[in-house]
Amino acid sequence: MRRGFTLLELMIVIIILGLLASLVLPNLLGQASKAKTGVVCVQMKQLATSLKNFKFALGTYPSTEEGLEALVANPNPDVYVNYPKESFLDEGSLPVDPWKHNYIYLFEEGSFELISLGADGKEGGEDESSDITYSGCKKK
Repeated sequence: MRRGFTLLELMIVIIILGLLASLVLPNLLGQASKAKTGVVCVQMKQLATSLKNFKFALGTYPSTEEGLEALVANPNPDVYVNYPKESFLDEGSLPVDPWKHNYIYLFEEGSFELISLGADGKEGGEDESSDITYSGCKKK
């Protein structure tokens, strides 16, 4: 004789699975957010290394107007006559943050800052939408 599950037994299993999911899922989502922030910091450190290589090879960092694109192609052949044939980036293209936004590059008074605007792509915000800076990543 074959015995199947009763409706009551199935409902109890579904309720237990729902309770487990409600306890585990928020923790997993929080870890995903932390992981994305970690990826941003790793990418920013790689960009910073490329910017330092740019300065070492050419004597200065790119201007804010030239931006990170200067790491991929010579922004001004008249100024950067010693620009190498290859890109300063291994991949040959600029990375984007985990939310598919471009990194922001600012150059002022001999130093630079890199910024990711977070999940919302706007300045400010909280949690996953907060801005992440290279200077903030260096402190970690």
